[in-house]
Parts: sequence; C-alpha cells; structure tokens
Amino acid sequence: MSEIEIRPLGFDSPTAQTLIRATMADLGVRYGGSGDETPIDHTEFVPPHGDFLVAHLDGEPVGCAGWRSHGADAAELKRMYTTPTVRGRGVARALLAAIEKSARRHGRTRIILECGDRQPEAVALYTSAGYERIANFGYYADAPGCLSFGRTL
Repeated sequence: MSEIEIRPLGFDSPTAQTLIRATMADLGVRYGGSGDETPIDHTEFVPPHGDFLVAHLDGEPVGCAGWRSHGADAAELKRMYTTPTVRGRGVARALLAAIEKSARRHGRTRIILECGDRQPEAVALYTSAGYERIANFGYYADAPGCLSFGRTL
C-alpha cells in the first residue's frame, strides 16, 4: 500500500469542498435529503479553534476530517469521510489519529462526535479506537438513529 499523507487544508478550499460534497452525497444516500443539515461555518476549522485535514494516497485526495471547538476543552469531529475506493485501507484510522493529535496540540482534552445508525463502518471505527457512547448532543440530538461518541485524548 502507498503511504497515506495527511495535511491541513482550508475547509473552504476547492479540494476540501469536493470531498465534503462527496460526504454529503454519501450521507444523502444513507439518510435521504442533502446529507447533513448541521450549521457549519468554514472559520470554525481554523487553528487554534479547529482544523481541517485532507488525506492523500498516491498524490490524490481520498479523505477528509475536521474538528471544531465544542466548549473550552472539547473538539467535535466533523465531516469524516473516505472515498469508497480506499475504504478498508487504513485511511480513516489515520485521519482519526491525525485529528486527535491536532486537537491535543491545540489544548483539547476530549473529542466528541455524532453519526447515525446507518453508518456501521463508522461506528466500528470509533468503537475500535476507544470511543464510547455518550448522551446525544448538537443538531441531531433528538433525531432517531443519532449515535454520539466521545473519547478522552
């Protein structure tokens, strides 16, 4: 397997936006609608209050993930995605580790996230990485099928 390269990239950059559109399309297929209605502002992903990372394999962008501040000490994982062609090759796990490292570097002590019950591969990744179920929060807190997870960094 080729080496996975992960680099910060602006949330509003063309490459990031292409991956985010793919994320929304994937979520749209799973849940209907436009994918995710959570309000997001690209400035939330600017250090030290957030970060947005893009994974590359053989020079091609194949995944993304970001975190934004959630209170004083927590980071909220957002827009975690890998292209279908690289799934199962460790890209998502590498992205998750890079997000955790970035959040720690910027003083976060906990990371939280929400996903849905129609994302079994995401649930498997998070639980295998030490994330535990927490009370639902955020935009989808009361939505059926919402699953929230957290982990101390």
